[in-house]
Amino acid sequence: MNKISLQNTAQGRMGFADLGEPMAVGPAEMVIATEYTGITNGTERGWITCDRGASGYPSRVGYQHVGRIRAAGEKVTGYKVGDTVFYGQFVGHNGWNIVDVAAADAKAYWTHNCVVLPPGLDAKYCALLGVAGVGMRAARRFRVGPAQNVWVAGAGPIGQFAAQSARALGARVTVSDVQERRLAAAAKCGAERVLLATDDGFWAALKSEGTYDCIIDACGVESLLFDIHQHGLIRHGSVIGLVAGRPNTSFPWGMLHLTEASIEVSAHFSIDDLQVVLHFLSRGVMRIEPVVSHVIPVAEALGIYATLRDKPDSLLGVIIDWTKTAA
Repeated sequence: MNKISLQNTAQGRMGFADLGEPMAVGPAEMVIATEYTGITNGTERGWITCDRGASGYPSRVGYQHVGRIRAAGEKVTGYKVGDTVFYGQFVGHNGWNIVDVAAADAKAYWTHNCVVLPPGLDAKYCALLGVAGVGMRAARRFRVGPAQNVWVAGAGPIGQFAAQSARALGARVTVSDVQERRLAAAAKCGAERVLLATDDGFWAALKSEGTYDCIIDACGVESLLFDIHQHGLIRHGSVIGLVAGRPNTSFPWGMLHLTEASIEVSAHFSIDDLQVVLHFLSRGVMRIEPVVSHVIPVAEALGIYATLRDKPDSLLGVIIDWTKTAA
């Protein structure tokens, strides 16, 4: 079992810390020995660069963990020693975690978010189930359904999975981004249309398919709501769903006045969202591997965080392998 953790030691800097040995588990607790973790690009970069306000140091960031259960208390049910699980709480990247599984509200994001991985799925790629869960929760909260016309703006990790989730729920999906590599991944994962947002004819191409039942903002571009209104992209009763974080939001009142559209926000994920993602992954409807740009041993983690800080556009899905020799 790996006994280190990754910590944000100062603004823009990450380091290793000693975790030591896990304590004895309580009646409803489990020890999970980490095998893989996934970086949450936007959240973690915003945290370590203090884009969202200063943080206390040291701090631990990250909420995607795959590992094997090493010990379990006598009141633990539904899990057993030896199970490989995904654990999705904001506790940082650690060689092991102690998880209390007493709270079991499947639809609430604040519970343990621990699920047993089904056979047949590569546990390594399941380290991105957290961002997949965020994408699925967004598509479900924004009421995406069969035959809808959906535009996902931004093809970072969460945008990729929001698009896949919308398609899995039956929608026709258009994805846009400023990077061709990200659009290629979205197309490989089933998006019907991919549009390069820097092209001169972008807005005309976007509108050529008509208006949209749902627009999912996974890019956080400040002008997006005004652009949507200017180009007449929503129909009566549309949902504009904000997933990308932003400090403030402004929008033209006239965009909603006659259309009776809504602006809504989604974040987080629940056990229920994870189970839906696993259902579609097991059937090949959703995919994780094409979204992965880097799989690195934990010894190289500080370098990948420097890349996240300085060249975030060069990363897509990033997985840290804790089964390799520790730093």
